[in-house]
Amino acid sequence: MLTRAKKTLISGLIVCLGAFLTPVAAEEPGPDKTLQPLALNHAGLVALRQAEPALTGADIRLAVVCRSITYVNDQPQNDYRPNIAHDCLQDARLTFYDRGNLPPGISPHATAICSILFGRDAQASNPQLGHFLYEGAVPAAEADIYEFWHFIINNVYPQSPPDADVVSASIGIEFEVWWTRGMEALAEHHGLIVVAGIGNGMNAHDPPLYPAAGANVIGVGVVDSVNAEDLATKLANFSLAYPQHSTYGPTGSGRCKPDIVAPGNCMVADPNDPNRYEPSGNWSSFSTPIVAGTIGLLVQKARQHPELSAAVPAIGGNCLIKAIILNSATKLPFWHKGRLNTDDDHTAPLDHIQGAGMINALAAYRQLVAGPAGPGNGASTAWDNNTLQRSTNPQNVYDVTLAQPAGKFITATAVWNMHYSSIYPFEPLPEKNSDLRLELWAVDPNNPGSNYLLDYSDSGIDNVEHIYCRADPNYTYYELVMLINDTDNESQADPAQQYALAWSAGDAQDTDDILWYDLNADGIVDTVDFTVLVDNWLASREATETYVFGDLNTDGTIDINDVEILLNHTDIRADWYVEQEDGAG
Repeated sequence: MLTRAKKTLISGLIVCLGAFLTPVAAEEPGPDKTLQPLALNHAGLVALRQAEPALTGADIRLAVVCRSITYVNDQPQNDYRPNIAHDCLQDARLTFYDRGNLPPGISPHATAICSILFGRDAQASNPQLGHFLYEGAVPAAEADIYEFWHFIINNVYPQSPPDADVVSASIGIEFEVWWTRGMEALAEHHGLIVVAGIGNGMNAHDPPLYPAAGANVIGVGVVDSVNAEDLATKLANFSLAYPQHSTYGPTGSGRCKPDIVAPGNCMVADPNDPNRYEPSGNWSSFSTPIVAGTIGLLVQKARQHPELSAAVPAIGGNCLIKAIILNSATKLPFWHKGRLNTDDDHTAPLDHIQGAGMINALAAYRQLVAGPAGPGNGASTAWDNNTLQRSTNPQNVYDVTLAQPAGKFITATAVWNMHYSSIYPFEPLPEKNSDLRLELWAVDPNNPGSNYLLDYSDSGIDNVEHIYCRADPNYTYYELVMLINDTDNESQADPAQQYALAWSAGDAQDTDDILWYDLNADGIVDTVDFTVLVDNWLASREATETYVFGDLNTDGTIDINDVEILLNHTDIRADWYVEQEDGAG
């Protein structure tokens, strides 16, 4: 008889590193060196760098907002900085902003974040890993490092956006307050791209944290590394986002969060030793800079080519970049809109723990360079910045043509900003908000009577709509319809609502991924996974809002059919697990 298993916990160290590379081409690891952090490889950043070696973050600027580590009488003690004496940060072009009332101190948290973003060390090493090339997500970018309250007082309160392309904030608070709304207002009124960590899950007692839980901010969850003893194996392989370590939605207001997830366990610099590296652990603080760095590379690419410059306009640029990274995200096993059952699949645009999926830097790049396409057109992959208005153009229709629709999935993501006052305390302005709807139609030009609604996304709460739908093999032509959902409410104001739309066609998620069956991510499907499945089965019956894994046949419920499927996959092993048995671990 199966016993009730304890949920697997993966703890980690917070260490440090932050560096910056002079604007030269990225260095390739030699035959005797691997690349770290390997989390960047899992996120597609290494593949993107190989496709576009010049994309190193040159000519872009990030703002990194860091909390002080020490407080005395509720006053920050100015220890918010990364350790620039570390080998990977010594050439970094980092500028610091604080109130200057105390001597600056070192933050292990900020050191780790900055290393993931800007670090570079061709002679890095670790006793367990040997020598490796260390290179962050945007090693050639410039950065402004802000002490949190300095940023709030000097940038958020007066609504003075920093001179930056992307803001990365691995900080959060349980409640929406004036400064979190102020960040929403900066995103809306200035097109500022703000990326923030959603929280560290049930083990940290974190609800969805603001500003990541806010409507106009990109909220990031964390994908755990695998449950392996060998450090090299753990840092090279990743599993899923788990509720224990990654906060899941919905928010208190019912909005789907996070927006996206990313791997978080990275090799980072030790704040106390200039040539030492340690693993960071699975925390959303360290998945956030991976998403921010990916966005930085997209901004760099868009700025290099006039035909792509519409992707980063002064107003609404945050929406299009968000649409691109969400639309190109990789669906991990068990991705499902909203709750486990199918009742809310049209009203919940995103998965409650994965968001749109895991960041895929190379896919996001391909989505970006596919270029803009307005209503009509017929492109299978493209994006658009546009507007809707109830009285003049309540809908826009985009044609999508698939030459070979069999086996393809159509993904489409619409994003727009919620509205806030630009004056303290930055109150929401719901009367200016619009309720948009996204529809996908299968179309037969020769027989309009056979056209039908294939899928739709229609949340009355979120400012994201997302479709992930199998194409009908009998239809080559499709239409994506963006429309205002409140056309009958003539009493409301009639503002023009700007939105961003990204869409693409591709293959389905990998159903052979061992993580469908290896529920504790230890590399082998065995009796432990059965105990996890039964535990989750019972949890899903007792509390319908509980986020659990185990719906192996994706029918919206965990039942005996899923147990039978798991039984048929007993003893399959991950490649890295075999390596451990052969002595690699």
